[in-house]
Order: sequence, then C-alpha cells, then structure tokens
Amino acid sequence: MQQKDSWLLPEGIEEILPEDAKHLENLRSRFLELFASWGYELVIPPFIDFLDSLLTGSGHDLELQTFKLTDQLSGEMLGVRADMTPQVARIDAHNLKHEWPTRLCYVGTILHTRGDPLEKTRSPMQCGAELYGHAGQESDIEVIRLMLETLAMTGLQNVHLDLGHVGIYRALAEQAGLSNSQESKLFNVLQRKARPELRELMDSYDIDPNLKNMLLKLPELNGAKEIIAKAGDVFAKANDKVKKALSDLSAIAEQLALRFPALPISFDLAELRGYHYHTGVVFAAFVPTIGREIARGGRYDNIGGVFGRARPATGFSADLKLLSTLNKQLYDIDKRELIFAPYLDDADLNERIREIRTQQRAVVQGLPGQTGTPEDMGCTAMLERDNQRNWVITSLASVNMPGVAQPSASVQSSAIAPGIALPPASVQSSAIAPGIALPPASVQSSAIAPGIALPPASVQS
Repeated sequence: MQQKDSWLLPEGIEEILPEDAKHLENLRSRFLELFASWGYELVIPPFIDFLDSLLTGSGHDLELQTFKLTDQLSGEMLGVRADMTPQVARIDAHNLKHEWPTRLCYVGTILHTRGDPLEKTRSPMQCGAELYGHAGQESDIEVIRLMLETLAMTGLQNVHLDLGHVGIYRALAEQAGLSNSQESKLFNVLQRKARPELRELMDSYDIDPNLKNMLLKLPELNGAKEIIAKAGDVFAKANDKVKKALSDLSAIAEQLALRFPALPISFDLAELRGYHYHTGVVFAAFVPTIGREIARGGRYDNIGGVFGRARPATGFSADLKLLSTLNKQLYDIDKRELIFAPYLDDADLNERIREIRTQQRAVVQGLPGQTGTPEDMGCTAMLERDNQRNWVITSLASVNMPGVAQPSASVQSSAIAPGIALPPASVQSSAIAPGIALPPASVQSSAIAPGIALPPASVQS
C-alpha cells in the first residue's frame, strides 16, 4: 500500500533541484580547483564506516550526531559519517604514510541525527582542507589563508575572523590541578558563558587564588586586538604553556593582519568548541547576515595515533550548501547555451550533434510526440538546414519575433524533416487538439505579433 504523501522528505533532509544543483556544482568545482592550486589533493572517504573510526578523537557531541546501524555481514557497529575529518586523518596516517607535510581536501554529504538550531538541515555538504605533518604557526596561517580565499571566491562580503586557543584553558586547568570531574564542570560552564555559575563554581574549588582569578577572567577576554595585551596581564603568573599559547595566537593574528589588512579579527579566549578534539589555535569565519559561523577549523595534533601514526594536523571545513545559498545573489553562474535539434534519422544531423557536444556545448534532441516547445525546455538556439543543406545553429531569438515574417509551411518543414511538407492546418490541428481546427493565419499572427497579420504564403515564401 502506498504511503500517503509519499513525496514528503524527513525533517532536515532536502532535495536539490536543477538550478540550485547547477549553482552548487559550480561552486564545488571552483573550490576544488582552488584547493588543487594550493597543492591539496582530493580524497573521497566512505559514507559509512566503523563507528570507532568515525568517533576517533571526537567528543560526546559528535557521537550524538552520528546515525548508527549494525553491519549485517560482520555484526559490527557502523555509523554514517557526521564529520569527514577523522576519516581523512586515517587516510594520511594509515594509507599514505608520508614523512613530509601532506595536504588533502574533500567534499561530500554528511548526515546528522539532529539539525543545527539555526539552519535545520541534517545533511550538510562538508568541504574542507587538512594539512598534516607540520606543527608550526606557518601551517595554521596557511590553512586560515586558504579558508579566507575560499570564502572570497564565493563573493561574500564583510567576512569576520574569530580566533581562540584551547591550549590556554587546557594549560590553566592542568596548572590548577583540576580533577576530570572538576574540569568537565568548568568546561560546561565556560561553554555557556554563564558567569554567575562560574563564580559559584570557582568558590567551591580549593585552588590557588591566582589561578582562580585567571579562570574567572577567561570569559571577559573577548574582543579586538587589545585583548591580547589584556590577556598578557591576566596571565602574568600563568605557566609557560599558557604564555606560549598566547604568544602563538598573537603571532598568527599579526601575520593575518599583514596579509588581509581590511579583515576584521577578534579574539575569544573562552571559545572551547571542539575542546576534546582540538589542541591549539581554533578559528571561525562569520558574516553579519547569519548568526553562526560559515566556516571553522583549528589544530588537532596526534589524532592519527589511533590509526598507527600520530601527526600534527590543522585544517578547516564549511558547509557547501550553506555557502551556496548565501552567495546565490552575489555569484554569477555562466549560462550555458542549450541547442535544440529535431528528431530525424539523418546521418549528417547526428554527426553535427556529436561534433557540437565534443565542443562542451549542450544539445537536446526532440522526441517523437513530445509536448512543449524548445523554449519550454530552456533552449536558446536550434539546428536548421541552410541553403547549402548544411546543419547550422540558429538563435531562437530571431524566431517568432514581432514584425518578423514567418516562413511558409514548406520552408518550416525543411527545418524539422527535410523534404517533408507539413500537412494542412486542419490536419495539424487533429494532432494538437483532435476535432479542433487551427484559426486562420490572421488570427494566429495576433498571438505572435499583435496587430500585425502575416502576409500570404506566396509572399512569405
């Protein structure tokens, strides 16, 4: 029995129709060309994988977002990828095994059990780039630059960059000697930026007063570049790990400001998204028109250890679908000419169609008995025979134009089926609407060129 409303889709799952699909594919191909020009090689991880592999190095949030199923062959737990980054890390660590820096990129659909509160979609198209095998600031800067160049390619305006460093919080928690339970509670409060709860929690912890004050000040350390100097004062009595993380963050921001002088850069030292995953600098890009990041990334060293080889790593990712909708009005897609060809058993016509298609031009061939005109199908030109009996491309803009005389039936027929005259109007009408004769030429012409009657056939010919 057919389900009622069987055309409905699950919540957060979308179909992409031709125009949007064309726009999305155009953006995807341009991104991959950009990545390739920076030396990033494309990899295609599997859509379904062993659950343990998919959740490597990730936190509880990613596990909740992963669809799980049992493999009918092995009995093992499988998952539908909710993030491609662990899979790409496995490719670097286990399959490629390079000793030098490796640059990889990817694009593909991922699936989430729950949609983003703002965007609602559960099937983003994740695209991104990862750099493995280098632990310095230079690789972080390269990845951020590539992210910004990617966003610039979309035509988006007013992109804003937010920088943070999870190593600062991690080093402070380590210096304070917090237990796993204490650190977990503190992490949850800082994620929510709940300052009253933070003070209450700090009052319950028996830790050094200086460290307590640093942790209380952490949510206040967000804003423009002067935050770095303020953080230096706040963390004056912190350990060397904290100072090194702050120094790295400052150096990265300075280099980015030199390369992108018009780019607004802000800092948020209490930004702990991906804390269980990232190990160093974290970053995100925003635009004023949407209340969430449009791209994000960071450093996540040693994730490959589970796959047999720990490597430093940094990278970024974005939702291609989101970027496609944001830039739709800003980014012009090349309009491809579509040529209509009649349906004929004609060797010359078939060869001409094949020749045109090899030139990366599109030809759609009519089908016997089909409804709709070439214009209905989006065609802008058609193949016709010229006076030398050669098949040539003619613009449809010159056909049925007001004030332009229409060819006689015998001439019209040569474009559709050479050598075959069209039947009289009364016969033609039976094929269009049985039992209804077509109106006289003078009446027909009013629909083509109002107020202008077509000349007699003898004059037209």
